[in-house]
Amino acid sequence: MALFFIMMNKKQQIEKRIKQIELQLKKLTQTASNSEVCDDLQNSLILQKAILKKDLEILNKNPIVECFKKLVPHKEKLICDYFN
Repeated sequence: MALFFIMMNKKQQIEKRIKQIELQLKKLTQTASNSEVCDDLQNSLILQKAILKKDLEILNKNPIVECFKKLVPHKEKLICDYFN
């Protein structure tokens, strides 16, 4: 039960950080200049946001279901299977 609350807290922190980055990006685009420093800052913020979204996606996955999917064999499709 404690693990659930820790995960929820971590999700909330990540969501809060994503909102902060979106706000920073919005402010940066409003005062956009064509300098290299602004471009680098914007690129780094976009990269941070993408990493946080991926972390959030990983946290939202159910680990039990993921383990089950790995254990269950699945038939791989070959390209020739689509043409028959």
